[in-house]
Amino acid sequence: MSDQDGLFAGDDPFDIARRWLAEAEASEPNDPNAIALATVDETGLPDVRMVLLKEIEGHGAGGGFVFYTNYDSAKGRQIAVTGKAAFVMHWKSLRRQIRVRGEVARVEGPQADAYYDSRALQSRLGAWASRQSQPLASRAELVAEVARLGLRYGTRPPRPPFWGGFRIAPMQIEFWADGAFRLHDRFRWDKDASRDWIVTRLSP
Repeated sequence: MSDQDGLFAGDDPFDIARRWLAEAEASEPNDPNAIALATVDETGLPDVRMVLLKEIEGHGAGGGFVFYTNYDSAKGRQIAVTGKAAFVMHWKSLRRQIRVRGEVARVEGPQADAYYDSRALQSRLGAWASRQSQPLASRAELVAEVARLGLRYGTRPPRPPFWGGFRIAPMQIEFWADGAFRLHDRFRWDKDASRDWIVTRLSP
């Protein structure tokens, strides 16, 4: 592997991803954990949007990337149909990116409850109020619904049954780092049939 500042050091792609994210948190001005999440609908038409990655779990073949959303949103419905998704995480200041493709499963129960409870109160109420991806008559309507739910639930709203996490279990992870004269470093990690990682260096 390249020894470019030790960027690709290590035998576990999740450790590399965690290290890159930690470095980005010190340099990126906004949302270093933002990812462009890609899904496809029932016709095969691609769709993409920015979401926030909330956790990089585990090691070896058992790791995953977790984000949270409304299960009834467009992305939630599309994931329910295909069970697959991909994302790219790009850090402009570091000139690096990570691409991930894999299978997706829900994150529910105590793990989702704990993350939901860690959010600001208005965000928790907003999760109840928003019929994500559905038509909305006006912002005033949304604000009024948040206020109504605040009166109903007070300061401890429970996690909505239609809101929780998704875990992307990658079958493929690619790390990219900018190189002089566009001679970039690219390494792709692929799971083989035994679910071990095979690492391949790619041309820029």
